[in-house]
Amino acid sequence: MKDNKVNRHLLKRFVGYYRPHVKLFVIDMLCALAISVFNLFYPYLTKEIMNNYVPNRLLTMLLGAGGFILGFFVIKAALYYVMMSWGHIVGVRMQADMRRELFSHLQKLPFAYFDENKTGVIMSRMTNDLFQVVELAHHGPEDVFLSAITIIGAFVVLATVNIYLALIVFAFIPLIAVCAMLMRKRMNKAYADTRVVQAEINADIESAVSGMRVSRAYNAEAHECKKFEARNVDFVNAKSRQYKVMGRFHALMNFFTDFLYFAVLLAGGLFFYFGKIDGGEFAAFILYVSTLIAPVKTLVTIYDQIQEGSSGFKRFCDIMDEEPETERTEVVSPKQLSGEIVFEDVTFGYDGGNARQSVISGFSAKIPAGKTVALVGPSGGGKTTLCHLIPRFYEIDGGRITIDGRDIRDISRYALRDNIGIVQQDVFLFNGTIKENIAFGNFDATDEEITAAAKKANIHDYVTTLPDGYNTNVGERGVKLSGGQKQRVSIARAFLKNPPILILDEATSALDNATEMLIQDALNELSAGRTTLVVAHRLSTVKNADEIIVITDGGVEERGTHEELISRNGMYKTLYEYQFKNL
Repeated sequence: MKDNKVNRHLLKRFVGYYRPHVKLFVIDMLCALAISVFNLFYPYLTKEIMNNYVPNRLLTMLLGAGGFILGFFVIKAALYYVMMSWGHIVGVRMQADMRRELFSHLQKLPFAYFDENKTGVIMSRMTNDLFQVVELAHHGPEDVFLSAITIIGAFVVLATVNIYLALIVFAFIPLIAVCAMLMRKRMNKAYADTRVVQAEINADIESAVSGMRVSRAYNAEAHECKKFEARNVDFVNAKSRQYKVMGRFHALMNFFTDFLYFAVLLAGGLFFYFGKIDGGEFAAFILYVSTLIAPVKTLVTIYDQIQEGSSGFKRFCDIMDEEPETERTEVVSPKQLSGEIVFEDVTFGYDGGNARQSVISGFSAKIPAGKTVALVGPSGGGKTTLCHLIPRFYEIDGGRITIDGRDIRDISRYALRDNIGIVQQDVFLFNGTIKENIAFGNFDATDEEITAAAKKANIHDYVTTLPDGYNTNVGERGVKLSGGQKQRVSIARAFLKNPPILILDEATSALDNATEMLIQDALNELSAGRTTLVVAHRLSTVKNADEIIVITDGGVEERGTHEELISRNGMYKTLYEYQFKNL
């Protein structure tokens, strides 16, 4: 009962995607209806030719019937063109609507969703699953409608020939339907299992291709191939189970359709033998049953498509039903924030299995507007997590964070993030030009403003040496640039955005000393006059911070200026001396 309710809900949602394209869909269905009528009319003309026109030597009527049949075939060809071309266009437009809606929804999902779901799995749902959905969207209604009209029409016409013979033939139809329903559950599970494994193998391929340089560097090709082969075997096994269930289903359905043909030949032959029908009616009956068998086979074939499409649509709906980032009922959208940040007894943890894993507990701190505060300490203390909480990439569990005295949950996410610039250690560049990647800081920026930002980030001189200059493609994830070059493009983004609040999360830790010094100059200029939160392991980069907070997994260990912390002989001094002991 519950499954039926879920299926009705999914069907209602699926039908909703036809509404913007209802005109084309109606044209498609009208073409299918006309084709069904023509298919039913052809056996009737055959009966008339055999029973009337030929025996009575009615040449004009015979030629006229031939002309009608030829005209039907021409019209039917035109109808098939409309049905196949525009029917597919309806499907691909629906696919575009779903993909657009899914992509837009992904932009609104919380970061926690992407922490828990693999990129390859999400890509599989957007490509493979939606392809199967669009195939169902086009062929499903069209084939079901055409088949239903043909079957009903064939029964009506056959009943006018001989009702008893028609009932004998159609007695097998409910039996076919019952067998199909009984096998439905196994088919559903087999197709769903295959979808899961296919998404996983796509995720592994995406991960392996992205990490190709790492696997080559560690001579891990054999390990990657072994890992892929294990997933590949799972895919083969899942597909094999699906095809076995599908094979049993088709074998049984084909037996029934063949038996249907056998039944009409035997029953029709007996009726003809005993004089219940004449030769023309017998020939028409065989043609009508042949016409009947075609839609029955179509319904059997479309059942696979229904399983594939419905499974794909369910997985599409699974993502669409994920809760997006939420806003409070009344939020403000300040254009420009001053940048005073206050943490008040902030508590936060990540979901980890059955329990919430606490990362930050009772953290309090104040960052005055325009000042620089550095977070240092061993890994695992929650420094990067604190940075993620300010732009609300994650929601805090307790306490509150305020900017300019206002709880950040009372500020719209768009306005909040519009006032924050982030430069991270792991720079992500999109597959596009240098200019396009810098322009992420401000899509309305002019070429002059982009160039000015690049100069401030110390990347302009390098860009001018490239043959295509700012139109140079950086490759996937910026693979054509060095680490320092990517970092400077990221800094140029931040300069172009010109935010009042700046977060520098290990922005120079992966760079060599010479490059670090060059980029540090750019970061110092970028930080000037802004509220800046710096996460760093290299303590030399935070000596000039207005305040340094030492964080461990137990919370705030100590805080103060560089000189104050050195004089206390605490953890900061120990870390600092350890980093410089060999200099």
